[in-house]
Amino acid sequence: MGLFGAGSRNPELNISREDIRILSHFQSNLKQCVANRGLGLTAHIIDHCNVILKFPEGTNSTWYNAQFKVFEPLEYKYDVCEAILLWEQYRNMTTVLTREYLDSRPDGWFDYAAKRIAQLGADKCYNQTLCEEHLNLILPAKPPFHPRQFKRCAVVGNSGDLLKTQFGEEIDSHDAVIRDNEAPVNAKYAKHVGLKRDFRLVVRGAARNMIKILIGSDDEVLIIKSVIHRDFNTMIKKIRNPVYLFQGIVLRRGAKGTGMKSIELALSMCDIVDIYGFTVDPGYTEWTRYFSTPRKGHNPLQGRAYYQLLECLGVIRIHSPMRAKRNQDWSDVPSREMINSAHRAALRLKKKQAGQEGELGQFVNCKVWGKSGPYGTGPISGSADMTDTRKNSNYNRWEAMPFDSLREEARKHYTQMEGVSLYKMDGNKLDDLVCVKSEA
Repeated sequence: MGLFGAGSRNPELNISREDIRILSHFQSNLKQCVANRGLGLTAHIIDHCNVILKFPEGTNSTWYNAQFKVFEPLEYKYDVCEAILLWEQYRNMTTVLTREYLDSRPDGWFDYAAKRIAQLGADKCYNQTLCEEHLNLILPAKPPFHPRQFKRCAVVGNSGDLLKTQFGEEIDSHDAVIRDNEAPVNAKYAKHVGLKRDFRLVVRGAARNMIKILIGSDDEVLIIKSVIHRDFNTMIKKIRNPVYLFQGIVLRRGAKGTGMKSIELALSMCDIVDIYGFTVDPGYTEWTRYFSTPRKGHNPLQGRAYYQLLECLGVIRIHSPMRAKRNQDWSDVPSREMINSAHRAALRLKKKQAGQEGELGQFVNCKVWGKSGPYGTGPISGSADMTDTRKNSNYNRWEAMPFDSLREEARKHYTQMEGVSLYKMDGNKLDDLVCVKSEA
């Protein structure tokens, strides 16, 4: 059973009938959403929290997992209560590593920072000054990006299915576009994937190829997925692009890869997250990319099932050539009011199962508190020994952004959160946030 399902039938928990009603109603709407939009999937409700997403009988599962010596299954079980808590939490979080996080977290510099610096040669920062020198170039004092900073964002995956589409103009119409790794953006693929480029999430292996990929795109923000290391250091010195470090949360929720992390990044700063290039036809044996030859890749059916769950939780909107008739009104996705109601019920349920009663405020998961200076204060990313190229990097655009220049929704959110930035602790948990309050 999932996080909630194990105790869902325990009468001692005294779960309110109203919460059960709310969650069951939400499950019914989710089931209908999957039926309407499900890319061939159907949802089968187990109880008010747990659901199984199934592919239709006869789906050709030919993708073989050599590690576990099994073919990919055709059904996947999810805890909807856990999922809605996790992803609603992401809407309020910061996903870029900052100085205020390291300063606030217990042993943040000594223990955690060392894990993000591959070339340190030690598992602890015995010399904090040395660790700061390694991170200064990519370490803002405060979050450079804020929840609800953009209204609509497009996350563009690398699936070869993009070549079956002409989503280019639609992708470019978004307020921000997020791509990953070496995905090319040029005239050859423009009608399929667009030309707009704002953010790029990159992994270690992509560092050596990044300079030629970034030609003509000095403002595109690079977000390093895992750790800073020599290959990245060499590459960074030769480009002007702002560069930051993804906080590196470990989540094993049912979809893997850089694309999943790109969605996490987008959700932390966008109201609406549209995803493109994340689906493939059932039965494929190799992962196809729109710009290169096929290769072994992630579990396609598992990923598609999880993305479908997220769409019917109101987290993302899937755009795929597998939908012959593209329904753009999204009326079959549960409403924001319904999602908020289910979120509150799931949170009450979780607290009761943990034996915790009382106030369920917005900071209920803050296990560590820290303080920071006023909005927009603190050192800008960079170091004294930057190359002439790096000195022209446009960090100021993000890190010195005046509060008044944020869109109204972002300013309202900042006020509602009382100037508090939420960061996830590392690990595979829903709870344990580091919360940093900015001084007035």
